[in-house]
Amino acid sequence: MPSKSPEQHKLMTAVAHNPDFAKKTGIPQKVGKEFVKADKNMKEGGLYANIAAKRERIAEGSGEKMRRVGSKGAPTAEAFRESAKTAKLKNGGPSLAIGRGEKLPAKQGAGLTAKGREKYNRETGSNLKAPQPEGGSRRDSFCARMEPVAEKSEKGSRSRASMQRWNCPGW
Repeated sequence: MPSKSPEQHKLMTAVAHNPDFAKKTGIPQKVGKEFVKADKNMKEGGLYANIAAKRERIAEGSGEKMRRVGSKGAPTAEAFRESAKTAKLKNGGPSLAIGRGEKLPAKQGAGLTAKGREKYNRETGSNLKAPQPEGGSRRDSFCARMEPVAEKSEKGSRSRASMQRWNCPGW
């Protein structure tokens, strides 16, 4: 059985590696080793990785059961929404094209149009907003993140055009 919290993992690791500590806590060292082994077999990841790992354990005959939606300890609808925001996108995300009016060409400042932002937000659960060329914290953040990229790129590239569209200082 894998640990249910980082604290439990630390405790079981200490029990597995220190016989004196195991005796002091009253937890058999064998149990600590089983927990550590189960933790190593758990895949890193979020909600969906945990669900997949539990399904694998059930298929192997662990005796566990999947919890019903709404029951105590089951993931909530909010947890699924939050997880969807950070899930890795298949094939790099939604397909956006200049021809469909979802992106601007580099000559017009690059970046997404309102139609492109709407499509991206709908398909990924994100909340992209329009550029903030008049100034503000979003512009400052964008300029700071994009400057190293734009400096390495060629003239006429989308990254340089986006720096100009956002009115970044020095572009």
